[in-house]
Amino acid sequence: MRVLMMSTPVSSHFAPLVPLAWALRSAGHEVLVAGQPDVMGPARSAGLSAVSIGDWFHVDDLLLGGLPEGKRLVESLGRPASEQVAGAARMWMVHTKYLLPDYLDFARAYRPDLIVSDLLEYTAPILGGVLGVPVVHYRWGVDPYTRPARPAARLALQGVCERLGLDGLPDPTVLLDPCPPALQLPTAEQGTPIRYVPANGSGVMPDWLRDESVAEASSRPRRVAISMGLRTLVLNGVPHLRQVLRAFDGLPDVEAVATVEQEYREELGPVPDNVRIIDPTPLHLFLGSCAAVIHHGGAGTALTASAFGLPQLVLPQLACMFATGDRLATVGAGITLDDAARQDDPEVLRESLTTLLSEPGYAKAAGELRQDMERMPVPSRVVADLEQLAELQPV
Repeated sequence: MRVLMMSTPVSSHFAPLVPLAWALRSAGHEVLVAGQPDVMGPARSAGLSAVSIGDWFHVDDLLLGGLPEGKRLVESLGRPASEQVAGAARMWMVHTKYLLPDYLDFARAYRPDLIVSDLLEYTAPILGGVLGVPVVHYRWGVDPYTRPARPAARLALQGVCERLGLDGLPDPTVLLDPCPPALQLPTAEQGTPIRYVPANGSGVMPDWLRDESVAEASSRPRRVAISMGLRTLVLNGVPHLRQVLRAFDGLPDVEAVATVEQEYREELGPVPDNVRIIDPTPLHLFLGSCAAVIHHGGAGTALTASAFGLPQLVLPQLACMFATGDRLATVGAGITLDDAARQDDPEVLRESLTTLLSEPGYAKAAGELRQDMERMPVPSRVVADLEQLAELQPV
């Protein structure tokens, strides 16, 4: 089976597709990633073949260009209304129009048997409709986009579809959902479950973690991971991280491990004694040693922490991150601070973290989420269903 895997040009949109790509390859199928240069590096690091189509997108420049100097998105814009979150998908509808001809030319030559893409890559269902092959849309996690954005997508792309001989924008054949049902938005369209497998990139286990003995692990302070994702620091977030780390100053029996790129270390300045700064490292390498996670609300970070059964303090920065924080708080597995003032107040952060670590209900709810995820079908089982969908057997 020839599988064309597509992604909008954002590395965090592509990452959730990687475990399914591995499962398809392990089952003997050919997988080719098609995307703009922005996702070529992540595709290569995942060991996948790829074809570059179009120019660089540079999503960081796009987001940074709309910000006042020194302000991050949540400071400048506040929490977006639900219709604004769905409206963010409009950018990808416009994006579809100018890249579709190149994608279509390539897809006609490649002749895939199945197309897999992230949920905002609207080119994929159009290609599937033109070529007559099934299309799989893959959610990142909590999904405030699909149901409210689809009518707008149909309207925006109606003319494009008609010129290609389609009645309108086709729906994807399958919507795969790695988010456990309890965590997903109750209003979200029903999806087909697939177990979330952390795909945080490749890396080397840090020496300090490798050398920890079981005895040391049982006697050391409770460890809290801090990960602000790929964009928070780029988008004027270093002062925010500085305040988050200040919350650990004098906090007894707690230590923090924060992933921070070298380029931001000088601006970040001195940190409390119980804070360890490390280079960006795949979270799945060290979350097993942690008692909680503080993060920006990114879907990958939230689901990785959930896969480890960890309570979460969510400091959402943009778009669907607020919905992720809300849902974790609703199921009792986390606390979310959705405004800039509280996110930047070390006392509020310290109080929230202390509550998260001391009240057992958070760990219990997080453990239940982990169990829910472990009951979801692994990607290799889903591949068998996709083979039937494409009416092919493994090669």
